[in-house]
Amino acid sequence: MNMENDGSVNENSVEDIVLRYRPELDKLVPYLNWLKDNASNEVAQSYSNSELKSMPFPVYDSTLLSFVKAAQNTTLIDRNYVYVYSKHRINSAKDELMIINDAQITDIDDLAGILSKYILTGMTKGTVWAEGVRNGVLYNVVKKMDELVTFWAVKTC
Repeated sequence: MNMENDGSVNENSVEDIVLRYRPELDKLVPYLNWLKDNASNEVAQSYSNSELKSMPFPVYDSTLLSFVKAAQNTTLIDRNYVYVYSKHRINSAKDELMIINDAQITDIDDLAGILSKYILTGMTKGTVWAEGVRNGVLYNVVKKMDELVTFWAVKTC
């Protein structure tokens, strides 16, 4: 991740984490209600044209695409997210939700890794974004990050 500390606070201190993550999370928080409301809905439809014998491909809800684009335009996305998965031995959405639930402010990079997995993998595997909405991981990871940063922003002021 390319979030730089300007040197005015100790690197990786709670204050530094809050300062680096708050502006990035502000880009994703507006989607929380949509992510929650659509947790059990299909947000991608399969489209194919039988006349052309084309391969089916997903057509996504426009809000989901906006969320993905917003996430891609943050510094939260880390191509080394695989490290988080191996470090915590994450193999399923249940494991992801447990890590999210137990996370503290110092684990925020791990949460960003979970978000990264869904955003980056979804760019090549059509069902991942919709799966992240359906299983609640995308909602829970953004919500948890926002809760942690908000809580500690009040504590450090």
